[in-house]
Amino acid sequence: MTTHEHARIDFPSRIGVWWASETWSIIDAQEVAREIEDLGFGSLFIPEVTGKEVLTQSAAFLSATERLVIGTGIANIHIRLPSAAETGARTLTALHPGRFVLGLGVSHAPLVELGMGGTYSKPLATMRDYLAKMAAVPEVIEPGVGRPTRLLAALGPKMIELSGSAADGAHPYLVLPEQTRVTREILGEGKWVVSEQAVAVGGSAEDQLAWAHSHLEVYSGLPNYRNSWLRQGFEEETDLVRGGSDTLARALVGMGTVEEAAAKVTAHLDAGADHVVLQVLGDNPVVDPRPALRELAKVLF
Repeated sequence: MTTHEHARIDFPSRIGVWWASETWSIIDAQEVAREIEDLGFGSLFIPEVTGKEVLTQSAAFLSATERLVIGTGIANIHIRLPSAAETGARTLTALHPGRFVLGLGVSHAPLVELGMGGTYSKPLATMRDYLAKMAAVPEVIEPGVGRPTRLLAALGPKMIELSGSAADGAHPYLVLPEQTRVTREILGEGKWVVSEQAVAVGGSAEDQLAWAHSHLEVYSGLPNYRNSWLRQGFEEETDLVRGGSDTLARALVGMGTVEEAAAKVTAHLDAGADHVVLQVLGDNPVVDPRPALRELAKVLF
């Protein structure tokens, strides 16, 4: 069990799972969560895009498991009021101490403005203001629980700094282990770094590369990720094509043998991550992760 002095997260192990289950029935998804726990993984982080509401899903997964930490990766701050995020997270924390992590993110301009009809402006200031309003929720709401542990989806240096000064750490996504190292250096010790790592297991080499490109298709059109990859040393003309170049795909996605894919995961731990959540890729975004997780668990634990 791993804990930090400044914010409690009771991860049963240092490696967890990131899984998009939004199109699964919640009953079937709960069964997947139970097997993830039984295999020895320490967490299940879930996204919030255009499907199910993430706090409700978190409650369902928490109730279906005994030790698994459930995290939001991430809860979109444009979807709910700061007070709703804070009070919802306090309630889950009160019911399941040490087992819920509220990951928050500013999302992306195309998703917010075109998909939601909202306004996307000054993401750093928007997040800072959102966190301040969360902190202003009075202590009479779930008294004695305290502030829920919260991480920020932080890619750039200023957002990483904010994740340390106004939150409990960062949840880097689609980054190299070296960027995990940079995040740790900016945050120092005492703050959580929970990095995501996509992996492609099984199939042919061609299949794995195709799954990686399919995974990167949407992300390669979003400015926040493009800027992150440029900071990490990739080239706009050759690597940031739609779906990513082969170089980008192989760098960001663990593929090859099960052992080679697992090595990408542990590289983030070596670079300073406290916990790594692996995302299993396949021929669709909501693929059943269990066959690959069974193979990976044999190598990782």
